[in-house]
Amino acid sequence: MPKRILHNIKLKFIYSLIFFFISSCTSIPKNTSDACAIFSDRYLWYKYSKKSSEKYGAPIHMILAFVKKESGFRRWAKPPRSKVFKIIPYKRPSSSLGYSQAVKKTWELYKNETNNKLALRTRFKDSVMFIGWYIKKTNKINKIPLDDSYRQYLNYYLGWGSYSKGVYKSDKKAIIYAKNVKTQSNIYEKQLRECQGQLDKKKYIIF
Repeated sequence: MPKRILHNIKLKFIYSLIFFFISSCTSIPKNTSDACAIFSDRYLWYKYSKKSSEKYGAPIHMILAFVKKESGFRRWAKPPRSKVFKIIPYKRPSSSLGYSQAVKKTWELYKNETNNKLALRTRFKDSVMFIGWYIKKTNKINKIPLDDSYRQYLNYYLGWGSYSKGVYKSDKKAIIYAKNVKTQSNIYEKQLRECQGQLDKKKYIIF
């Protein structure tokens, strides 16, 4: 076989691997309602979530529920633009971006406090570490237990200051969202009881 043809075949193979790797990292898992299915499709996501849990004390199932509520596991998720006259796209209501939907100001605080200058909101690993960090800060600032998904999410959605002022009491949307997160967190928790042992046994994986 001519060297040129062999070289082209090798290049195509390499490009295919790169494409597969990028697709596996950026696409949404097939079943986002099942924690076991999510981590089966994205085993490295389990490793990252577990690392965040071990470092900050937030349960894996709660971290995962936050991601589902905030971005639906979409890497480039952003809040929809407001519209002028109901038809003309205008500004976005906030600077939220990525899996965690962290705003720029809070993300910069996270990077500075953790000395993680290269952290990206569009990277799952950094996003779950951010969520774990935020939950730990909520525990410290507003004394909310690390496993209280309902009140933890109220803090995540409204911010520490607004929560401490009791803003959530009159914010029906925030209460509904927090209840949804609590329900999803409980579902993920039950599912992980069935598969976490197997997930912990896996040590070597490429994708």
